[in-house]
Amino acid sequence: MRALTLISAFVGGAIVGCGAALLFAPEKGSDVRTRICDLLKRKGIKISDQEVDALVAELAGAEE
Repeated sequence: MRALTLISAFVGGAIVGCGAALLFAPEKGSDVRTRICDLLKRKGIKISDQEVDALVAELAGAEE
């Protein structure tokens, strides 16, 4: 059980870190959002532009 918790924490941290890196990348926001949508669609995750915008807003609000 302890190893599973450690792995879950690591994976969760990696996901948050990747999201933050994408948000702070020196590219236009619309380009980054398009890349996020394309990447998730290639992985089989259906997501709309509005859902990506909501995710970005949620992550940006968490920084404050």
